[in-house]
Parts: sequence; C-alpha cells; structure tokens
Amino acid sequence: MAVTAPDPAPALSLAPVAPRRSRARRWTRSIAAWILALAVLTAIFAPLLAPYDPAQQSLDQLQAPSAEHLLGTDALGRDVLSRIIFALRTDLVLVAFAAGLPMLIGTLIGAVAAYRGGVLDAAVRWVADVFQALPVYVLLIALVFVLGPGAASLIVSFSLLGWIVYARLIRTEVRRVREREYVSASYLLGLSRPAVLLRHVLPNSLHQSFVYLATDLGMALQGIAVLSFFGLGVKAGTPELGAMVAEGQLFLRGHWWLAAFPGLAIVILGSSFAALGDRLNAGTEADR
Repeated sequence: MAVTAPDPAPALSLAPVAPRRSRARRWTRSIAAWILALAVLTAIFAPLLAPYDPAQQSLDQLQAPSAEHLLGTDALGRDVLSRIIFALRTDLVLVAFAAGLPMLIGTLIGAVAAYRGGVLDAAVRWVADVFQALPVYVLLIALVFVLGPGAASLIVSFSLLGWIVYARLIRTEVRRVREREYVSASYLLGLSRPAVLLRHVLPNSLHQSFVYLATDLGMALQGIAVLSFFGLGVKAGTPELGAMVAEGQLFLRGHWWLAAFPGLAIVILGSSFAALGDRLNAGTEADR
C-alpha cells in the first residue's frame, strides 16, 4: 500500500508586498518633487502670493490664525504666512548657492586631480582626508562667526567646507570612467586631454554628485536654519525660516504657531530634498 505524503503547507507569498512598497516610494518621490516645485514657484512669485508686506508691522500682535491672518501674526504684528512665503525665497536662494557652489568647485578640482593624477591627485586626496577628519559643523560655525552674519558669509563658509565631498565623489568616478574604451578611442581620434575630459569623462562621472547634491540641499537648508536660529545667519529682520523659529520659541507656550509653522516648513522641505535624492539614486541604479 503506497503512502502518500501530505500536501505541503502553502508558502507565504510576499510578492505583492514589494510592488506595494515600490508604488509607495514612487508616490512619495513624486509628492516630494511637486512640493519642491511648488516651493520654488512660491519663492519666485512671493510678492504676488503674499497677502501682506512681510515687514509691515501692526497693532494686531500675536493674533491666532484666522481668516484675516491664516497663520496668525508675530510679536510685531507681522503676518506669519507672508513672512514664510518670503522666507522660502531667502532660504532657497541661500541653499542653491550653499550646495551648488561646493559642487562646482569640488567637481572641477576632483576631476582635474583624478584625470591628471600624480602630485596634484595626492595633494587633493590629502586635503580631503584632513578635512574629513575634522568636525564640519564646528568649523562651519567658527567660519561664520569669523566672517560675520550675513548671506555672503554663509555661502563662503559652506563652499569652503562642502567641496571636499564632491571632490572625493568625482575623483572616484573619473578614475573609473577614464579607463573605458571610448576614452581611449577619443585619444586615437586626436582629441586633446582637456577635450576628452570635458566631452566624455566628466559628463559620464556626474551621476553620484547629482544624487548627493539633492541630499546636500536638505543638509544646507538645515545648517542655514540652525545658524540663523543662533543669530549667525542672515541679517536681522530678514524673513528666514530658522530665524522665525528662534523668534517664535520665546512665545512657544501661548502662541505655538510662531515657531510651529516655519519649523514645519523646514521639515517638509528637508524631507522633500531627501526623497528627491532617493529618486535620483534609484534612477542611477536603474540605468546601471
């Protein structure tokens, strides 16, 4: 008499979970992209969108959110919504320069050093290793303190410290790309070394730099907000998210909206930049 084995228990299938997670991540990235686009448009058209002059003071001090002032007013009677709208312009411009200039500087230095090699490459690598071992935020605060508060000192300080990461990233990619066959073929066609670097090597080495740039934009936003919170950011009175949080924390118990709304704007923008970096990273991995 043959003995039949019992049917095995059905295996737990997790197949639908991955697509659901993938769709959720795509939706998150798409929402982040729309949020950033909306923030940029709001900053561009701030004078048209703001219901009040952000510097206009009134006797309606510390008013709660209402139909007249959607996000309330601050201790000087200024409209909080109008100040947040103009603060987006201030912060996004600062963030663009504070992350964009280091990328430009680091990309040029790292690409040339990696492509030429030799003493220049060794010197760039040594400088990068030294700066990587130092506490970046302590140096950033010290530089801003020495240069003095203001937009220019913020941009200079971020540029002096931020180029190192981009130089390391581009250096690794250039060293990889320069060994490709199409680069060797370019030399056989008579192209000069600078022409090969600019036309073939550099365009194919920027993937990781752009991925990091998206994340760096969020970190620059947080850094600028923190420095402004401690009075080391933009000039006093200028609408800026970190400075608004600092002004509002004095009235946090009774007038929470003064710090809550600009703080929420920082969180949303920072999270959107992080999601954008995740999206670019996913696209780069898919291409590879």
